[in-house]
Amino acid sequence: MIELGSNPTPKAANVIIDGTDETFAKDVIEASNDVPVIVDFWATWCGPCKTLGPAIEAAVTKAGGKVKLVKIDVDQNQAYAGQLRVQSIPTVYAFHKGRPVDGFQGALPPSQVNEFVAKIAAMAGPDEEEESLAAAVAAAEEMIDDGNAADAADTFVAILQEDGANAAAYAGLVRAHLALGNLDRAEAIFNAAPVEIASTPELDAAHAQLQLAKQAANTGPVDDLRAKVEADPTDHQSRFDLAVALHGAGKSGDAVDQLLEIFRRDREWNDGAAKTQLFQIFDALKPNDPVVLNGRRKLSSLIFA
Repeated sequence: MIELGSNPTPKAANVIIDGTDETFAKDVIEASNDVPVIVDFWATWCGPCKTLGPAIEAAVTKAGGKVKLVKIDVDQNQAYAGQLRVQSIPTVYAFHKGRPVDGFQGALPPSQVNEFVAKIAAMAGPDEEEESLAAAVAAAEEMIDDGNAADAADTFVAILQEDGANAAAYAGLVRAHLALGNLDRAEAIFNAAPVEIASTPELDAAHAQLQLAKQAANTGPVDDLRAKVEADPTDHQSRFDLAVALHGAGKSGDAVDQLLEIFRRDREWNDGAAKTQLFQIFDALKPNDPVVLNGRRKLSSLIFA
């Protein structure tokens, strides 16, 4: 089993090296054909370099081999610094496919350094392992859709053993346990999500699904609620509860229809609860899901009618 909440281990070592004018062509130009290379021109006497250097090293290490860093002391190596018109230090250049593609001068805050390194690392595209894990995630999602939630959960666990910060797999594991009816287990897994993925769209969607499942656990049977609504179409609370129960039973489209009916009759009922619930369902589903697309279109028509 995975250790929930654990941090992933970097996938690659030796991604940070000291470069020279003699090795520049090999370490930077040639190497950038395989993976983007960031070059940090610095000097021992440079104060800002002492701040920027550790920040870049940390960000490159976190990238797990998708980008490399070559550090060049300009006092000892002036040839390429001159060719690249390095006029002040620190100066940073990024190379990809043998050419400079980006760069900056001066010490940046760690947040901006992280953004820069992430942008450069993204140029490498997914590696074979990431593509393999993405395929495994897709297969596990199909298992949930086919009603094989137990097998899906096992697959998501195996993925997370390889990459403990895989947001898609983590969210999938939550959904798999929801499909199995293991509400408490699903909530425990969600609450143990690593900090670095806690605010990702995948986990946000899983949270919405978890909240909807908790609501559904406190409603009555669908048939009983439907009978109440048929007996009194103005009973908005019973219709709302029916929508919650329908979504919990996997009938998201029917749930949306009931909530739209409440909104059509009284959009301000219970402080706009129908609209709020609609958006929670939309958040829980994939953005391109027909239920979401049709539901948003119908809601817009009612709002602007």
